[in-house]
Amino acid sequence: MHDRYEKIPVQVYPEASEAARRVAAEIADLIQSREDEGRGAVLGLATGSTPIPVYRELIRLHREEGLSFANVTTFNLDEYSGLDADHPESYTRFMQEQLFDHVDIKPSHTNIPNATGSSTEEKERRCAEYEQKIREAGGIDIQLLGIGRSGHIGFNEPGSPVTSSTRVVTLDRITRLDASADFQGFHNVPRTAVTMGVGTILEADKVFLLAWGKGKADVVRIAVEEKETEAVTASFLQRHDNAEFVLDEAAAGDLTRIRYPWLVDSIVWTPRMQQRAISWASGKTEKPILKLVDDDYNESGLGELIAEGENSYSLNIATFNDYQNTVTGWPGGKPGANDETRPEKSDPQPKHAVIFSAEPQDALVSMGATINRLKEQGHLVTLVALTSGNLRVRDQEALKLIRCLQTVEQSKSPEWQIPPHLGEHVGSLAEGDAEAALNPDIRHLKSVILRAEVVDSASALGISESSLKFLGLPFYDSGRFRQFHVTEDDHEQVASVLEELNPNLVFLAGSVADPMSPQGITFQLVAKAITSFPITTDHIWTYRHREEMLKPYEIDMAVPISPVQHELKANALQRLRAVVDLRNDEALGEDRAVARAYDKLGLAEYEAMEVFQRLEVAEL
Repeated sequence: MHDRYEKIPVQVYPEASEAARRVAAEIADLIQSREDEGRGAVLGLATGSTPIPVYRELIRLHREEGLSFANVTTFNLDEYSGLDADHPESYTRFMQEQLFDHVDIKPSHTNIPNATGSSTEEKERRCAEYEQKIREAGGIDIQLLGIGRSGHIGFNEPGSPVTSSTRVVTLDRITRLDASADFQGFHNVPRTAVTMGVGTILEADKVFLLAWGKGKADVVRIAVEEKETEAVTASFLQRHDNAEFVLDEAAAGDLTRIRYPWLVDSIVWTPRMQQRAISWASGKTEKPILKLVDDDYNESGLGELIAEGENSYSLNIATFNDYQNTVTGWPGGKPGANDETRPEKSDPQPKHAVIFSAEPQDALVSMGATINRLKEQGHLVTLVALTSGNLRVRDQEALKLIRCLQTVEQSKSPEWQIPPHLGEHVGSLAEGDAEAALNPDIRHLKSVILRAEVVDSASALGISESSLKFLGLPFYDSGRFRQFHVTEDDHEQVASVLEELNPNLVFLAGSVADPMSPQGITFQLVAKAITSFPITTDHIWTYRHREEMLKPYEIDMAVPISPVQHELKANALQRLRAVVDLRNDEALGEDRAVARAYDKLGLAEYEAMEVFQRLEVAEL
């Protein structure tokens, strides 16, 4: 019945890895069937973190099951303008590192748009030649796509016509912001790119659009359920006869059948689902929960809730109390209190709270006020920075520190001398050399910079340096965004620190993150460690970072933040200056937005809130 909402076929899988195996299997079947026929297969390929699980599964099929790419021809969607093929962020290099170097595909059979050229005429000619090569290959059999936050496919930004072909485009601001960490700052992200057009994509025989993580949920819903529009070019896939969205559960979370299943079919009304539906009716009618009446239920499609003897008043009271019980100023439990309806148990007191932060700044940004509250209420707090976070630090910060050290060296005695190899990188960093930013010495220097800022920021929240642990997991320091490979050493380090600390209260993020992001990877590492051996943890709480904030019905604990505490958190975040895409104002604004959402439901009005969702060990 969800077909009346969804205008494109959608398949939802519990995890991205399972979805990737299914897509890779279809690609492998195509390659094999074409080989049996004595023909080649033509694949349209995408870049970014989304298709990586598919590429890794294809590599496994090649190595372990003999899948050959000898008769495969590929065409990539896009390429940034002005980047050499060996630039760390060029899509040419991406494809080599992520797929081509690991299978037996012929280099002459791989095609990536040529984004070089000095004149408009030359660029247009190369775009036309790319279209011609696709036609000469017989067209694309299977096209892989991701989807950007602005709803783009390829680099077909909002406004791209449905008939567009391969061409030079100007990148949307949102697209460039999302790439700013990769390029060490927004100003370094190319302004233009070459992309296969929407019309070219729609000519493929089969199209898979892949999406992982909660951050893609809203734009996926728009593309799947709303009308076609140039504002969301992925929506044009609605007119394709053989297009399919392949999603993990997080990316599918905003689809009507998942978010509002009672609108699609009859359901079993669990307490959580009832809470979700009534809060939705509150928003739809713009009434606080306690003011809803029977007609509001009926007109919101919730008549069955009051059809069997229940009445709106009793349902309102029960739901209001459920929300009220999530609000607590005691995130570690209130000593001596009756904790029957409180989010966190009162015993033991004090607790040892371990807060895992994928990159060092994450937890401070997302739950800084709660960290301060836990510390003030006498709990032992340990903040564990799982990775060094150096990939987020601006080149300019490293350059500034090197120059400061050079100035000190020139004016002081020999003991102030700095390692000569650091000075050797000044020119490269100043010129924006992308390879220099990946140099191990520079990355280590950036780790030092971020660590110092996190120590300073944490101190503003009452957390001493002795309460901070910086693991620097090797998967991060030996890789880069979209290039991470987890090793046994990563697992061992996380398990070791968890066993050492033996917490009875855990906070972590990444449960609905892109599985290839630092947040998604570290969540899986911690989850595996927790389930590997018994610990005394009573509660595990997840917080959101870089993903869509928790909605009221998803919240199990809401920690109110007073104006004074909000200012304290703002002051702490101001001390984090080195990170490329740190959006402190957004984080502080989200804290206020959650408080407003509770206020609209009719609960007490607070300045801001930090919110959490309970996660049981069995769910990991």
